[in-house]
Amino acid sequence: MPPTTPSDLPSDGTPALSVEGLSKRFGAGADAVRAVDDVSFAIERGSVVGLLGPNGAGKTTLIKSVLGTVLPDEGTVRVLGRDVTDGRRAAYADVGAMLEGARNDYWRLTVRENLRYFATIGGVAPDSVADRHERLLDRLDLADKADTPVRELSRGMKQKVSLASVLAGDAELVFLDEPTLGLDVEGSRTLRREIRRLAEEEDLTVVVSSHDMRVIEDVCDRVIVMSEGSVVADDAVERLLGAVDDSRLRIASTDLSPSTIDDLRDRFDVADADAAADPPTVEVRTDGDAVYDLFDALRAADVTLDGIDTVEPSLEDVFVQLTGADAEGSRGPGSDEERGRAAGRLAAAVGDGGGRRDGNRRRWRPADGRVNRRRRRRIPGRR
Repeated sequence: MPPTTPSDLPSDGTPALSVEGLSKRFGAGADAVRAVDDVSFAIERGSVVGLLGPNGAGKTTLIKSVLGTVLPDEGTVRVLGRDVTDGRRAAYADVGAMLEGARNDYWRLTVRENLRYFATIGGVAPDSVADRHERLLDRLDLADKADTPVRELSRGMKQKVSLASVLAGDAELVFLDEPTLGLDVEGSRTLRREIRRLAEEEDLTVVVSSHDMRVIEDVCDRVIVMSEGSVVADDAVERLLGAVDDSRLRIASTDLSPSTIDDLRDRFDVADADAAADPPTVEVRTDGDAVYDLFDALRAADVTLDGIDTVEPSLEDVFVQLTGADAEGSRGPGSDEERGRAAGRLAAAVGDGGGRRDGNRRRWRPADGRVNRRRRRRIPGRR
């Protein structure tokens, strides 16, 4: 059965966002950089989708192209069923965005004044959504700060105000770019919880772009992974995690000295180690009889175990296998060939569950085919 594309969806299943063949170049001639390379996907209404990719992957350019702040060179964008080229004001009337690096609020205004202002410019009479504003203030723990100028609030509170302002009107589709950036651990945890709760209670469609894998794992139903301008994976979080073959044992022991850890690295596939932890820990990828060899080596080194447990694959493991880089853009360990083989195994594993590889690129399509229709065409100067 061929993949379902955005245009194939029935009228009653119109996606919140449909992107087809979107491309954007910067520069000209031999120096041109293709920041977004023929990207296609559709996002169902009511879903929370994460957008992941290392620095330079094209995430920000994609978001700006979708929002109309950057004009794409090719492709179409439909927002809530409306083609943005047919009328930008109408297409974006029900869209909200909280962008990284932008001051999303007016700091001289109070929290409540910001909500009323952003409702107004969104075409909604503030009095008609007053109850909504009170709910937002209450849910985001901003009620006691409602009449405080935003400039007097902490970084975490300002992030909450930005989120509330995005939702102050009647938005159905919301973009959140690095929503937890700069927050402490507790502030990040609180905002992640509130994003998910608000998405469910307000019946929103949310697109979250973040370097923080915890944000994506905690908040999103589905993940779109980008690398070098292209979508390399698009599937449910659970399926991506289930496709990773990365069984590990975490060993904790006060006897794990730096030299002992180095010896283990020489003999085993050590995924991670922390000699400064209390107690020190080492994570070892184990396969078959390797676990018995590991215990023999620990016994020979007079290592007494303080703790041992299995480590489940994380979204970061998926990310590194697919892109060969961490979220900051640093290349992962191993050669390009080794990373390519790992990504191929991951793609094949997902394919066994119903998805399928797309040519020789490191990407796959989910079994239901609802996203990622790639329209191939020859690009001059590109192999």
